[in-house]
Amino acid sequence: MSTGTPVAGGEPIRVVVVDDHPLFRLGMTGLLSSLPGVRVTGQAADAAAAHQQVRDDTDVVLMDLHLGAESGIQLTRELVRLRPALAVLVITSSEEDEAVVAAVRAGARGYLLKTAGPAEVERAVRAVANGEVILGPEVAARALSALVSGRTAVRLPFPELSDREREVLDLMARGLDNTAISRRLVLSPKTVRNHVSNVLTKLGVPNRSVAIVRAREGGLGGG
Repeated sequence: MSTGTPVAGGEPIRVVVVDDHPLFRLGMTGLLSSLPGVRVTGQAADAAAAHQQVRDDTDVVLMDLHLGAESGIQLTRELVRLRPALAVLVITSSEEDEAVVAAVRAGARGYLLKTAGPAEVERAVRAVANGEVILGPEVAARALSALVSGRTAVRLPFPELSDREREVLDLMARGLDNTAISRRLVLSPKTVRNHVSNVLTKLGVPNRSVAIVRAREGGLGGG
């Protein structure tokens, strides 16, 4: 195991791993701890623990986008707002273009898939700690392919939301209450309430009325 002493002197890169899967979190912690000049200073499975573990001297946060019912994108936004110098490196199983865009907009400096090998993870951690922006090969290849083929990516409003949450928000913006949304989507009232709560949290708005205004400004609720 590494002692955390960097190869060429100076301070080690201090990393916090945020992932709700214990085996992946522990495995990533083990990998990073074996690297010279890298020290894992904390682990977290959810947003509350992440806020406790990430300190002012944390250099890099490895962030999963899906933390149970919580959003890694929202957590990224919160952490970067509190510590603008913090480098967030997303490492997730989601390769959707919308997720990449949302993560970068939230302040992430890097985006890797969980299929990345140890050398790729090490390179990305050192790169974002050094102020660089990095995309994993699979993500970069898709972006390059889109450019070469001349395709224009379809921009979905509120990419931090899941498809179902965006659908619920659209119906809210159309003036439907939870009961009507429940009937329209054939969901239980409790499930709709949970989706609405998630929407408010991810958009960072205090109540349904503000969410509806944001939704209409973003192009939802029309037609």
